[in-house]
Amino acid sequence: MKLAALALAAGLAVFSPAALPADTRAPATMAEIQLSFAPVVEASAPSVVNIYATQIVAESANPFLNDPFFSQFFRDLGPSRLREQNALGSGVIVGPGLVVTNFHVVENADKIRIALADRREFDGEVMLADEKADLAVIRVADAPDDLPALPFADSDALSVGDLVLAIGNPFGVGQTVSSGIISGLARTGRGGGAFNTGGYFIQTDAPINPGNSGGALVDMRGRLVGINTQILTRSGGSNGIGFAIPSNLVARVVAQAEAGATSFQRPWAGIEVQPVDSDIAAALGFDRPRGVLVRTLVEGSPFLAAGVRPGDVILSLAGVPVNAPGELEFRLSLQEIGRKVPVEIMSGGRKRTVEVEMVAPDAALAGVSSKPVHITAPGPFEGLVVQDLTPALADRLGLRTSRPGDGVVIVGIDNPRRSRNFQLGDIIREVNGVGIGSVADLAGLLDERRSTWKVILERRGGIVYLTWRG
Repeated sequence: MKLAALALAAGLAVFSPAALPADTRAPATMAEIQLSFAPVVEASAPSVVNIYATQIVAESANPFLNDPFFSQFFRDLGPSRLREQNALGSGVIVGPGLVVTNFHVVENADKIRIALADRREFDGEVMLADEKADLAVIRVADAPDDLPALPFADSDALSVGDLVLAIGNPFGVGQTVSSGIISGLARTGRGGGAFNTGGYFIQTDAPINPGNSGGALVDMRGRLVGINTQILTRSGGSNGIGFAIPSNLVARVVAQAEAGATSFQRPWAGIEVQPVDSDIAAALGFDRPRGVLVRTLVEGSPFLAAGVRPGDVILSLAGVPVNAPGELEFRLSLQEIGRKVPVEIMSGGRKRTVEVEMVAPDAALAGVSSKPVHITAPGPFEGLVVQDLTPALADRLGLRTSRPGDGVVIVGIDNPRRSRNFQLGDIIREVNGVGIGSVADLAGLLDERRSTWKVILERRGGIVYLTWRG
């Protein structure tokens, strides 16, 4: 195959007219750009950086103590040593001294180094990090004034078939550009966070590989349309199915970072919805499936206050149609807290529009705070880190919507033995027949000396029963 390709290339070289004049002018119009992406690359590539994240981790000098089974018995024995664990990714300059990248690129990093396309390097510090959106904003230390920022495009204006370029540092080989098209819009169900099952992505067939995470997806005008975040692959390399976080969400996250926020705050809905399938559409008298069906509204929900009721169908939010739970969540994420947004619903067979106020996640808590609590009391919960489940925490962890007093969630596990029974994100609902609505409820049971413990958990929407003896 290689020989045949070489022979064909040689043949073309022999029979090509030698006297044709070379046109070295860079393409300027849209029609000419279709012949070369060089003008777009020249304008946008300097804004894409390499990110080197270093984490200091401790490991035992004895390899047996790195095994979870042995470490639970001998974790206090033997010396430990520190080593550096390095991660490589990409980022995009989006403002004066500001770089945006994926959360998973800089997660738990002790040191961040930013390398520009012109080979200058600077230290970086995370300003805002959001695991659910898989985005982080980094401030470049001692940033010069000449950092070229990439302008944002309106990701809602994209169409399937639009040409795009993916720019990043795949496999650490250096800045690389690949081309493709927008393959799909409003892809949902592949969230970036540890507990997130939602998500809303732009799909592209532009090759994206490890190291491209956090890099730029740009349009033919050199504007940022998305942050490359993940791929669907069985081999570890690109199969032509890549996903990028839409620029409209990236712009909202960056704006909050510039305003001084350290975490991304989304409006709280207090609502659970499900897709409208063909059966539901027929039952409602729709000509086709559309919108999302309201299943539950909790006390204090701004949708409930606006007149939305279970059984209603939400058709659009802020003038944009929503046809999946992930789409509704995404559209809410783009709204400013404190504003009222028009929501079109189908209620009782009639269309109407209600004004829903965008409220902060913990607006209904009336100042009640929720802080992690480390359990040290002997028993089945020893080594767990728990926290009252609030709307803000439920939103951050991608759990179902909640209200105050709705349970206790496990946010950390310090004892390896507990990881066999508990998982991060588990909600403790009942202990020994007593309902658990808060950490205080749980703490009141920990001092009991019992031979048997019975625990009911909620895990990813299902119920788990656990029993201990002794």
